[in-house]
Amino acid sequence: MEIRKKVWPELFEKVSSGEKQFELRVNDFDIKEGDTLILEEWDPKTKEYTGRKVEKKVGYILKFKLDDFGQEKDIEEKGLQIIQFEK
Repeated sequence: MEIRKKVWPELFEKVSSGEKQFELRVNDFDIKEGDTLILEEWDPKTKEYTGRKVEKKVGYILKFKLDDFGQEKDIEEKGLQIIQFEK
């Protein structure tokens, strides 16, 4: 399955260059390992797509709710961070 999502220019550049090898999204759509995520560059200033896109095959998905690990209060206060390991 192919899933299309908007991505802002600064994040588009990092994904297309390979620097950013993950995507953090609200769990409001169905996606599974093996699907293709198509990120389409969106310019928030012009409110239009730029025409550039990058396609990435999904390898792993971690879905969770804020209190799955008993840390909802900490997450609300401090936020989350995603850590990417080097290959």
